[in-house]
Amino acid sequence: MPLMVDEPSLVTRASRGDPVAVDALLENHLPGLRAFIRLRMGRDLRARESCSDLAQSVCREVLEHIGRFRYRGEAEFRRWLYVEAQRKIANRVQFHRAARRDVQREVRAPTEADDRRLGALYRGTLTPSRRLLAKEQVERLEEAFDRLTDDHREVVVLSRIVGLSRAEVAERMGRTEDSVRNLLHRALSKLAGDLADPRDG
Repeated sequence: MPLMVDEPSLVTRASRGDPVAVDALLENHLPGLRAFIRLRMGRDLRARESCSDLAQSVCREVLEHIGRFRYRGEAEFRRWLYVEAQRKIANRVQFHRAARRDVQREVRAPTEADDRRLGALYRGTLTPSRRLLAKEQVERLEEAFDRLTDDHREVVVLSRIVGLSRAEVAERMGRTEDSVRNLLHRALSKLAGDLADPRDG
């Protein structure tokens, strides 16, 4: 089990090839990275590839080049990780579009453990959460997320998954902070409405 060490120390030790530090970094960031990748993948890529495999691939590439990274805080490290994840997703989307592979032959279902972890993470996008998301609920959330506009998806991912501040989201999206606040409110309201169980009414 990885040692409980502060993040700067972990990054420094991982950059020197310390396997315990590498394992600890993976454990700290893998759940959030999986959630980011799963939501960013979109329906088509989720049907073709496992988000866990993509997350592991991203972690391997990042840790291979971690010696180039200058630690400026956990948020900066997380952003670096997610930028690499976005690049990996874009590459895989291009690959599958070029290859035109048969989706039905390539479906790989996530494990139950993946569903539990993703459910726990996805609950953070809506408050309050009434119960742990089961597999069907995770799928419902993903479908609802896919129906959002591009801006709505972006603001939810940046604020709730990546964990950027409102000011940082505003800078990334080219908006004012008030605009980001309103956009996030509308996006979460749309998700909440799409996910509402009519039996709860």
